[in-house]
Amino acid sequence: MAYCDPRGTLCSVQTSDKHSPPVSHRCIMSDDLANEIEAINSIYGPSTIGSSSDPGTYILAIPNNPISVRLRFPLGYPNAPPTVLGTDTSGEHTKKGYASHVLGVVKCVLGNIYRPGEVCLFDLLEELRGQLRDRADKAEDGDSASEDASIEIEDDATSNFIAPDSSLAKPVLEDPPWTLSSVITEKKSVFVARSAPVASPTQARAYLDHLVATDKKIAKATHNITSWRIQSIGSPEVTFQDCDDDGETAAGGRLLHLMQVMGVWDVMVVVSRWYGGVLLGPDRFRIINTVARDALVKGGHTMTDTSDSGTKDTVKKKGKP
Repeated sequence: MAYCDPRGTLCSVQTSDKHSPPVSHRCIMSDDLANEIEAINSIYGPSTIGSSSDPGTYILAIPNNPISVRLRFPLGYPNAPPTVLGTDTSGEHTKKGYASHVLGVVKCVLGNIYRPGEVCLFDLLEELRGQLRDRADKAEDGDSASEDASIEIEDDATSNFIAPDSSLAKPVLEDPPWTLSSVITEKKSVFVARSAPVASPTQARAYLDHLVATDKKIAKATHNITSWRIQSIGSPEVTFQDCDDDGETAAGGRLLHLMQVMGVWDVMVVVSRWYGGVLLGPDRFRIINTVARDALVKGGHTMTDTSDSGTKDTVKKKGKP
């Protein structure tokens, strides 16, 4: 029997002789896969993808869906594609044949989105969520679907609106076009993110300086973690990527890695945290990525709308974290 550690990089194998000690060996995992798994679990939750007892095989839970599937990643991933082995769980109350249907969708989507040399888990999950959600919506009552659509339109209309805050000082330059995430509170710590399109590192720094100078609450935040990715106009091969932990060790690098996994460019993200007096441990990185992703999605910086289909988030306006 083989058991993998949480990152899936080290296994202990029990030999046929029960009196012999387990033999450790390395599982089939590249650095790209290890980093991608860490990012995916930060975005969607710590149990989204995990290793199984079979080295090189992982269990992928589809967000907002009862089905999970088994994937095998070759040593050469992402230069070689993963293989869909089958379903792992099918849920307790799913209709007959639904698990097979989802499995077919997974195989089809993976075949369409995989590109040699590029990690694919984020694109796979987002495409699956979109396709499975669309099919579920078509099966619902027409009136309910219309009501959901009206709510979504209303949310989209307000997601980029920032109410004026009387507490702001008179700005030196025009207010940056920030888009705010929903606010998350965990054990009295408060997290909120904002995104804005930027065309140069100079503009990104100016936006950050303006934010801190004009918003008293942001200036008093325990950490303002920042990251941006910019492609030079006219020279796509010239890129700028930078991040700043602002005292939250390793948070800036993780935020930049999230942006890389999502494939976003010409945008900056600022995640503000107000410490509540209780240590959160690794959960803080999951929350930081969650609000950052929400700000990027609501700002329209991703290819598709990846917001949660279960409930609509309420956008907190500037100065009201």
